[in-house]
Amino acid sequence: MSIFKHVTVEALNKWSPNTMAENIGIEFTAVGEDYLEAKMPVDHRTHQPMGLLHGGASVALAETMGSVAAMCCVDITQQYCVGLEINANHIKSVRSGFVKGIVKAIHIGKKTQVWEIRITSEENQLVCVSRITMAVLDRKN
Repeated sequence: MSIFKHVTVEALNKWSPNTMAENIGIEFTAVGEDYLEAKMPVDHRTHQPMGLLHGGASVALAETMGSVAAMCCVDITQQYCVGLEINANHIKSVRSGFVKGIVKAIHIGKKTQVWEIRITSEENQLVCVSRITMAVLDRKN
């Protein structure tokens, strides 16, 4: 049984227009029972001055994935999720191509969620490990 509520790749990508995700080329590519997958290009939009993937771009991918995953676990007519804290360990550099992120839940509670995002290169080498803590807030009607 999936932890996500009626989620499709197409629906996830409809949240991207006019956001940072669209501007840096983040695209959701898969929905599993307990994970979401997305890819991001490593190009002029995501490089730092030395021509490597910018650590901030990896964090933007991680935050996007964790935030979207969190929202997919709540009734969005009643609640919404916002980031409380994010950290990232940058393991390996990448110069070109794409990186892939996979986000999985560590904890899904009534008021907080914790997600882990593992970002890998096209060669399946670990690039970054990130963890995000989300607050689950009630909408005021």
